Amino acid sequence: MYDAFISHIRQSTLFDPDKRYLLACSGGMDSMALAHVLWKAGISFELAHVNFGLRAEESDGDEVFVRAWAKERNLLVHVHQAQTKKIAENQGISIQMAAREIRYRFFETLRSQLGLEGIVLAHHEDDQLETILLNLLRGTGIEGMYGMSERRDWLIRPLLSFSRQEIAAYMEREQLTWREDSSNASSDYKRNKLRHSLMPALYDQDKDARKNLLHSFGRLKDTGRAFSTLFEHWKTAHVTEHKGIQCLPYTALLQVQGGATLLYFWLRPYGFNADQANTIFESLDDINTGALYLSPSYQLSMDRKEMMLHPILPPFEEIDIPKGKVHLALPEGDYELKWEVATASLLDRNPSHALLDADQLTFPLQVRSWQEGDRFSPLGMSTEKKVSDFLIDNKVPLALKKDVKVLVSGNKIAWIIGMRIADWAKVSTATQHTLHIKKATP
Repeated sequence: MYDAFISHIRQSTLFDPDKRYLLACSGGMDSMALAHVLWKAGISFELAHVNFGLRAEESDGDEVFVRAWAKERNLLVHVHQAQTKKIAENQGISIQMAAREIRYRFFETLRSQLGLEGIVLAHHEDDQLETILLNLLRGTGIEGMYGMSERRDWLIRPLLSFSRQEIAAYMEREQLTWREDSSNASSDYKRNKLRHSLMPALYDQDKDARKNLLHSFGRLKDTGRAFSTLFEHWKTAHVTEHKGIQCLPYTALLQVQGGATLLYFWLRPYGFNADQANTIFESLDDINTGALYLSPSYQLSMDRKEMMLHPILPPFEEIDIPKGKVHLALPEGDYELKWEVATASLLDRNPSHALLDADQLTFPLQVRSWQEGDRFSPLGMSTEKKVSDFLIDNKVPLALKKDVKVLVSGNKIAWIIGMRIADWAKVSTATQHTLHIKKATP
C-alpha cells in the first residue's frame, strides 16, 4: 500500500513537499495508517485530535494514544476536549452532527491560525461508498452521488482510492497499532447499520459488486460534470439580471426537457429546496401572476412572462428630511439635496431627480415605503391617482413594487422617488425657492 500511496499522491499532486499540513487523527485504524504513511513519506504535518468525551475512559485513552504516538516521532499534536452532548442539547441537533461541527471547526481554526496548507482526512474507498448510499437513502440528486472529493478547498483525502481491507492489511503487515472505537460496532447509527448489514449483503450479490458500484458512481459523477457545464450554458443564455433582480422567462423551462431540474439548480444557491422547485415548475401549467415563493433570504415572484428572483430586503424605516439637509442615503443609492433660489433657467426632466417648489413643502419631509391606499396627483394631472394604479400603468414589476418609496410633505405625496413628482409640488413662474434632489453619481 505504501508504494501505491506514494505513486498516487505524486500523480495527483495532493501535497506540496515545501508545505506543512494538519492531519485529523482519531487514533483509529484509518487515521493511524495515514499518519504512518505520511510520516514515512517525509511529508511535514502536525496532528489534531478531538476528545469528544462520549466514551468516558475509552475517549481519554484515544487521546493518550495519539499524544504518545506523536511524541515518539517528535510531532506536534493539538487536542480539543469537547462537551459534545451539552453542545448537541443546546443547539437541538444530534450528537453526530454536533461532533462533526466541533471537529471541523477545530481543524479549520488550527489550519488558519497556524498557516497550514490543508487538513488531511483519512476517509477511504469504503467510506466513499457508504456516503453515496446514505445520500441515496436520504433522497438526493445527482450531486449526492459525487461522494467526497480528494481535494476540496482545504480538505485533502489521499486514501479515497484505497479500501478498508487494503488499509487493514497494511497495518497488520507493518505491525502497527491503533485504537478500536467500540461505537463502530453499535447499530445505533445509520452508517454502522449500512456498514454491517447492507454493504455485506450487496457484496454477496455478485463477486464484482464493489467494483461495479464504484464504476457506476464514477460514470454518474462524470455525467454530473457534463450536466453542470450544460446548465451554465443554459443559465447564461436565459437568465438576465437588472438592478439585483434575476429574471427567467417561462419559455426557457417549458421548451426543454428536464425543466424542473434546471429550475432547481438555478434556485438552489439561494436557499430553495427541490420540493419548492418542483412545486414552482408544476405551477407553470397555470401561471398565477403575482404568486410568491420564499426561501430564508430570497423571494421568487411570478410576473406576466417571467419569474423574478431577488433578495428579501429588511423593512424600510422612515427617514425624516429637515429643511437644509444636503444628503439622503437610500438602499438604492445616495441623493444630493440642493436648496436654491429659483431661476427661470432651472429645469430637470430626469425622473430619477426631483425639482420641487420648496415653499409649497411642509417640513420635515418624510421618505417611506408606499402603502396601499396612497394617492397622489402625477405631474401634468389635476386629479389624484392611486399609487398602485400608477405603478401598474408604468409596468413596474411585482418584484420591484415593494421597494418603491415616496417623499411625503405633510400628508401629501410630493414624489414617487425615481419616477414622478406630484403636480402640486412642481416649480412654476411664481416659485421663489427650490429643493433639487439629484441621484448622486456612483
